[in-house]
Amino acid sequence: MDRYLEIHAAESSDASGGAAEPALTPQTKVDPRLLVAGKRRGWFVTFEGIEGSGKTTQITRLFDRLQSAEEPVLLTREPGGSPIGHRLRTLLLGTEGAGLTSLAELLLYVGDRAQHLHEIVDPALAAGTHVLCDRYLDATLAYQGFARGLDLDYIRALHTKPPLDRRPDRTILLDLDPELGLTRARTRNDDLGLARSEGRFEREALAFHRRVRDGYLSLAEADPFRVRIVAAEGHPDEIEARVADLLSDLFPVLDVEDES
Repeated sequence: MDRYLEIHAAESSDASGGAAEPALTPQTKVDPRLLVAGKRRGWFVTFEGIEGSGKTTQITRLFDRLQSAEEPVLLTREPGGSPIGHRLRTLLLGTEGAGLTSLAELLLYVGDRAQHLHEIVDPALAAGTHVLCDRYLDATLAYQGFARGLDLDYIRALHTKPPLDRRPDRTILLDLDPELGLTRARTRNDDLGLARSEGRFEREALAFHRRVRDGYLSLAEADPFRVRIVAAEGHPDEIEARVADLLSDLFPVLDVEDES
């Protein structure tokens, strides 16, 4: 499975070292749904955030850490987590998709997700494998709903029947100022030659990305047990520690004392 190594290094380049205060205080309550999920061995965890928030860096770090602990874990992404989705990713994120209407864009994302769930996510979870997914339904609500202006109820209605009714057990939302995130993302794309193949959303105006962030924060406020907000400024090691703290109830291997 693609571990996104081509952008991992670029997203990890923000090593200012200064600890940042969370944009919002992370929720610390225990999700009561976890109390009845003891028999389920595979957790479905998604990472969300605006462009340049560092989610790919952090989800890859989590994957590596769980693998090192010999946890059964799969790393995937949307769009592009299945072979068919990989072809759709080029259209959705590349410049050749510039003429897509908002509705067409939405339905392509939903098609990618349906195939991804059927072929990759659901079989892995059924086999007891943890699934870490870089973007999922919250991204569709934030980008095509809050930012593009499509009806949120319509988007949710498209996700009411199997396999699209699958919901994450936990979502990590990496929160960052949109101006900083957009600068990071555009620099990454220029440095790695991704502006044409992956840079369609980075071409959107700053106001678009502000609506995306506001949408994500609204989703987090509405579902605080599932969505945990992580400040995405500072050294990647610091951000990794914040993420681990919010996932240690699902993955006890992350709950270790600092031995230094």
